[in-house]
Amino acid sequence: MTDQHTITPPPKLVEWLQDLGNLDAIALAYQAGADQELEACCEYLVRCAQWEPEDVDELRAARRPKPPSLKEQALEVVTGLEKRWDLQCDLTLLRRALEQLDD
Repeated sequence: MTDQHTITPPPKLVEWLQDLGNLDAIALAYQAGADQELEACCEYLVRCAQWEPEDVDELRAARRPKPPSLKEQALEVVTGLEKRWDLQCDLTLLRRALEQLDD
């Protein structure tokens, strides 16, 4: 690779990926390339389209959403149970306990 392109992985990353199994390496390389492309787009939007940093953060969050926390997942389960069963008082107590936990 004599011509470096902005989405060419650094040599250390290439070495690390070669040590992994093929499927893991492919998934990680694909993700790394997509992340680099997103960052390049965000930089362009700030520099050339004069987007505000919070707008870029919103775009980044929309394109790379974080998985729900364990607390959020548990609250979804409680919500589903509340809709199906008549366990309202027990589930209300459980819901209040979950809502007080940190994420």
